[in-house]
Amino acid sequence: MGRADGARRSFGVEEEYLLLDAESGIPADRAAQVVALRPELRGDVDREFFASQLETASPVCISGEEADEALLRFRALAGAAATEAGAVLASTGLPPIGGEHEGSVTPKARYREIRAELRAAAAHQYVTGTHVHVAVPSPDAGVIALRGLARWAPALLAITANSPVWCGEETGLASWRHIKSMSWPLAGYPPEFADGAEYERTISTLVDTGVLIDSGVVTWVARLSDRFPTVELRIADAQLRAQDSVSFALLVRGLIDRILADSESGSAPVPLVPGLVDGAIWMAARDGLTGSLIDPADGTARPASAMLDEMLAFALPSLEAFGDAERVGTYLEQLRTTGGPAQHQLTAFRDGGVDGLLALYQEAQGQAPAHEQSPSDSHPHG
Repeated sequence: MGRADGARRSFGVEEEYLLLDAESGIPADRAAQVVALRPELRGDVDREFFASQLETASPVCISGEEADEALLRFRALAGAAATEAGAVLASTGLPPIGGEHEGSVTPKARYREIRAELRAAAAHQYVTGTHVHVAVPSPDAGVIALRGLARWAPALLAITANSPVWCGEETGLASWRHIKSMSWPLAGYPPEFADGAEYERTISTLVDTGVLIDSGVVTWVARLSDRFPTVELRIADAQLRAQDSVSFALLVRGLIDRILADSESGSAPVPLVPGLVDGAIWMAARDGLTGSLIDPADGTARPASAMLDEMLAFALPSLEAFGDAERVGTYLEQLRTTGGPAQHQLTAFRDGGVDGLLALYQEAQGQAPAHEQSPSDSHPHG
């Protein structure tokens, strides 16, 4: 799956979604119903931690178009099924209303064990994200990629922050999901590891001591996948548009490819200010693209647009080699102009409240807002 002889480095995208009641907007425990309504989804869908959540994953992809096709197909089918079930398939990092109610855990033994181990910390974990997998040739290379991505982590969160409303109120933060995620046993950015072996020893120790149930519950915002030969970046909120999820994934692939290319050429990694990465990520979760971003490499705050320019310039050689430079450049320029998905949500919420958000989520999936559906399109709510 790695890059060799000029071939493109493979990647994949996992998207998580919330099911919200089409009338009230509160989380709706209808994942099983949605899956039953579309049997053709069963090979592409997973039930998530709560019964109000679904997850899909693209196949292993080489081009952005492959990932676009898979994610758009899933959203169209699942969105239509959600409408039939009286729900909205919502691509948002958290439900905007109803989060004060304890979530219903999906009836899987492992999820029940997680709920028991985390106790009240798991009761309201409606956190819903976009995970990007990028192929690496070895765990050692994966550790190098993790170290190099740390500098760009604040900017990567800022451009994908998409959870500004919680329990019916504006939180004042662009990604409240990131704040909620900090209650897991492992949170924030992973520490620096000498090599892949040290990473694996650390995870084994965390499992052996009971901090983690298993290696699949590593909840750092970036990690080495325990299932695939990939680096998995988990920092992004769920994205309103599938095409934005894919553009983001292409950017992450470009960054990782450049990091590994620099390492292979003997370039020393850029040193980071000790202890600054998590603080810089927290500030990015607060402000998104509306303020400054902190560069962990030199400890300075600079306009978000400047950090985006620098990140794009760093990734550009790999983006050009993959044919992604124009798409990623356009994606970042649109974010500079619009302020990112959190701003779209705030505008919809200020203009139309929860109904405005539900309409935004439906439009993002290509579904007609609930008030435009004919009575025959609606189903009783369970």
